[in-house]
Amino acid sequence: MRDFCLRHGFDPGNYSRLERGLFPPPQREELLERYANAVGLVRGSDDWLEFFDTAAASRGELPPDLMDDDALLKKLPALFRTLRGNQLSPKLLDELIEKIRRA
Repeated sequence: MRDFCLRHGFDPGNYSRLERGLFPPPQREELLERYANAVGLVRGSDDWLEFFDTAAASRGELPPDLMDDDALLKKLPALFRTLRGNQLSPKLLDELIEKIRRA
C-alpha cells in the first residue's frame, strides 16, 4: 500500500484511514478522480460511476448529477417511502430505479 500511495502521490496514513472507514471519502471530485484513476477505473464506465456513487452515499449525500435532475428529485420521496415500507430485492430495486430514470 505504501508503494501504491507513493507512486500516486497519496498520503499512506490518510489512505489507510480511508480504506478502514475512519475517514469519509473525499468531497473534492479532483481527488476522487485521482483515486479512481490510480486503481484503474475507466472514466464513464459503470465501475467509475459506481465508485463516485458509493463515495457520495458513504458521505450521506446523493450524487451531484442526480441533485441536478429536478424531475428525479421530485420522485425520490416516493422511492424512500417504498424502500421503508417494503424490502425490495436487488432486481426489483434496479427495475424501480430504471423506471424513475425513464419518468
